[in-house]
Amino acid sequence: MIQMTIDDNSGVLRETLANLRVSGSIFLRAEYTDPWAYRSVDGPTTAAMLMPSAERLVLFHLVASGRCWISLPAGEKHWAEAGDVIVIPYGDQHLMGGESVSDIVDLRTFLTPPPWSEMPVLRHGSGGARTDVICGYLHSEDLLLDPRMRAFPDIFVVHPPAGPAAQWVSASIDFALAASAGLRTDPVAARLPELLLTEVLGIHLATTPAAGGWLAALHDPIVGPAMAKLHADPRRRWTVADLASECAVSRSLLDSRFRKILKRAPIRYLTEWRLHLAEVLLADTTDPVSKIAHAVGYDSDEGFSRSFKRTRGVSPSAWRSAHSPTLPV
Repeated sequence: MIQMTIDDNSGVLRETLANLRVSGSIFLRAEYTDPWAYRSVDGPTTAAMLMPSAERLVLFHLVASGRCWISLPAGEKHWAEAGDVIVIPYGDQHLMGGESVSDIVDLRTFLTPPPWSEMPVLRHGSGGARTDVICGYLHSEDLLLDPRMRAFPDIFVVHPPAGPAAQWVSASIDFALAASAGLRTDPVAARLPELLLTEVLGIHLATTPAAGGWLAALHDPIVGPAMAKLHADPRRRWTVADLASECAVSRSLLDSRFRKILKRAPIRYLTEWRLHLAEVLLADTTDPVSKIAHAVGYDSDEGFSRSFKRTRGVSPSAWRSAHSPTLPV
């Protein structure tokens, strides 16, 4: 398995991704022309339609050309362009569209349900600028992708860094286009969605607070449930006492386990997780800094900016300028 993006010191990270259990991969090819937008079905309906043996699916979209946005029904728009990978780790219902304003239609209006005699090509839009997307669907019961843990943001976009990772993702998009067109039927083509998901998760996880220890903490019977609660509601004004009560453990035990496994106190971990989520929103959305500050749990722009600059060395706006692709206003 190719693992070009993971730090050599993150042994737990490498091992976890190497052992990530995914199966039943499906690739579909989509051709969208501006203006266009659609609403997906919910996770269980998607699974019932594409993989009836699964309760939920992991979704990811490779943007082969053009530019598009994706969001939860009531969430922020995350923008992606050619070479980026959109990940919906828990298969949540979402909206997706192009650069121009468009009516939103149900996905089922242009996706013929299986069984298919050959893999369909999804076509939707009004004939303008084209966006090509490879849609990947996989099944996983691995803890890393368990929706109860919410170890990842509900939607995020991976922008592969320049170099080998970006080149590999680009080559994989070309390979996927051929595979989804029915031109490749070998075992490598069948495993490509698994390999791609593992790679893009590695790129994303490399920026996660305490990456190696973080993955070990997911499996800890005390820290894991506490992390799940923090991830599920990062905006809450958590105290160690509140968190310990929710997890039915003592404050001292919870604090000591966090410090042993993650090398930081619970509230420090929460702060770092909030800033990690803020980076995702700064890179993928055009939301103002004030809205992002509120979304990740800060009461004031000033408090958020101070915390961000103290740990990242630059202001949120400067970080966005340096790390986000060219996004429409």
